[in-house]
Amino acid sequence: MPALLAWLALLILQSAQAFPDRPIKLVVPSPAGGPPDIMARLLTDKMAAALGQPIMAAEPDGYTLLMGSTSTLLIAPLIYRNAGYGPETFAPVAGVSETVEVLTVHPSVPVRSVAELVVLAKSQPGMLRYGSAGIGTLPHLEGELLKARADIEMMHVPYRGGGPALVGLLGGEVQVFFSAASQMLPYIRDGRLRGLAVTSERRSPLAPELPTMVESGFDGFVTASINFIVAPPGTPISIREQLSEAVAGALASAQVKDAFSRMGAKAEQASPKELSSYVAQQQLRWAKIVETTRISID
Repeated sequence: MPALLAWLALLILQSAQAFPDRPIKLVVPSPAGGPPDIMARLLTDKMAAALGQPIMAAEPDGYTLLMGSTSTLLIAPLIYRNAGYGPETFAPVAGVSETVEVLTVHPSVPVRSVAELVVLAKSQPGMLRYGSAGIGTLPHLEGELLKARADIEMMHVPYRGGGPALVGLLGGEVQVFFSAASQMLPYIRDGRLRGLAVTSERRSPLAPELPTMVESGFDGFVTASINFIVAPPGTPISIREQLSEAVAGALASAQVKDAFSRMGAKAEQASPKELSSYVAQQQLRWAKIVETTRISID
């Protein structure tokens, strides 16, 4: 959070002349090795060729972009009372991706469907523990949404990132976890974890055997981890459109398409105007979810 707030204080770009005339930096406010980090590295390699300047992940110095996500730019401003920023604070640049999420349980949990999980949770109020990548992250909201919609009690165990949460699930410290399909499917395939449902609108090609949460009886339970690029407020539209075109070119490459597919991510290319509309729609959806979960953090 402090890093994002500090980023807001950076000098804005004042002129679109001869852009870009020096290296561009892309800040990814999430742990290294996760889907956003991998996506950023894939995109920057391709964008550098199109723009004629290298794009680096480094400390911001005023010539910087931000990889926004569901957790950082959609959820956090809604649940942190003093966040001081929101998606509208930034200038939209380009859409990047939408990633499938899956509800997974430890194999020691004697359930094979979401309905059976709900029955078990009702029979043992508060005994089941669900993990998350941290307070205010997408898995946290998904866990609370399941609790609210199913009228069940589970204990929240926040970890410092999705990786540690996965380790906790594999070790049985927690029994329930929502996370990206790419992170969970290898363990589901080898039997170390059990997948119950995906949170997308339709079944995922990566795991067509898994029903959606909607099919599992939770109408409207559709969530996704989205990633998009934004710039400092006031960045000229001509510069943002040029950057957006570079992102679109990167997303169209076979290498990026293949890598995204293996991560369970769908490319969501969008112009600055299209991204603004898309994010506004996502804001409304998450505002309703936050209202349902009643999460608020000082």
